[in-house]
Amino acid sequence: MNAAISLSDRESTGPINLDHLMVELDRYRRQSEWLKQVNELHARLAGATDLQGMVEAFSVWLTPLVEHDLIAYRSLDRSRVHIICSCHGPDRRLAMQTAEEVFEKIDCQLNDTCCEWGPFFVQQWQMSFASNQGCLMLLRRGSSIEAEEAKILRDALEILGEPLQRALMYEDLFAQARRDMLTGLDNRRVFEERIGSMLETARRHGRPITVASMDLDHFKQINDTLGHAAGDNALQMVAKTLTGMVRNSDLLVRMGGDEFVLVLPDTALEPARLLAERLCSAVDKLELNAADGSRLGVSIGLVQWSPEMSKDEWLQRADEVLYQAKKTGRCRVCVEEG
Repeated sequence: MNAAISLSDRESTGPINLDHLMVELDRYRRQSEWLKQVNELHARLAGATDLQGMVEAFSVWLTPLVEHDLIAYRSLDRSRVHIICSCHGPDRRLAMQTAEEVFEKIDCQLNDTCCEWGPFFVQQWQMSFASNQGCLMLLRRGSSIEAEEAKILRDALEILGEPLQRALMYEDLFAQARRDMLTGLDNRRVFEERIGSMLETARRHGRPITVASMDLDHFKQINDTLGHAAGDNALQMVAKTLTGMVRNSDLLVRMGGDEFVLVLPDTALEPARLLAERLCSAVDKLELNAADGSRLGVSIGLVQWSPEMSKDEWLQRADEVLYQAKKTGRCRVCVEEG
């Protein structure tokens, strides 16, 4: 009797155990596939150093798992916007326009949001790391995100968080290394990086390019009589004034101390002279005076580049013309005579 019951029990529990085993095997298979995907995501993110590359790597990895037309990241202060779009032609323009509209009208400080926007479904996630805050956007045409896709995205975002923070920190450090910390202007490193290609462009297309070597007048008196804080404030005010009067295509650099260089592409000597005189006038109107009554000004030496000049010769000539401006009365513009 006991043997019969035991046999009956095995027969009745056998199929149940087999079903349980199949469920467990399927779970392990899914876990194994996900671990493989996770390893691939880590590998892709490890190969990206900047934010644009990071967003692109994430989009490429996500494509076979969650269909999408666009992935984008925008920082809270709008200083960083990186958009990766897989569409082409009119669809691409529409997707990019939609992303920009959503970023403009939906506050990144809100919690995660999802909505329909024209023909697209939009999902946004808030991303916060120490001093950096922003949001990540997924945009796709038509259908909303299914539950299984939502889980993939949640798990993937946990993996993305640390590398994304690393990329943001890298960009911050890179920007700091290229920026004058006091004035916010580009520094000498940026000048050395860009000047060669600017001259090559001028040579290739036969376009004029002029350099303005600039040095502040009576800056030492402000530092000596009013203190270094007043000197720093003067440099910041001058930098802000100059920045507001030049083009985005111009290269304005603080070379160190009270020395600045302004490179003016597509600009011949005469229009450069007119701009330089306006710069002199604008600095004078700041009315920054030392305790001894001397007023801060700027002297400027202008030289137009010619193809037979080396870069170093061009800059040396500009310094020599600047010295002439200093020698003949300061707060004025001198131009190299052709």
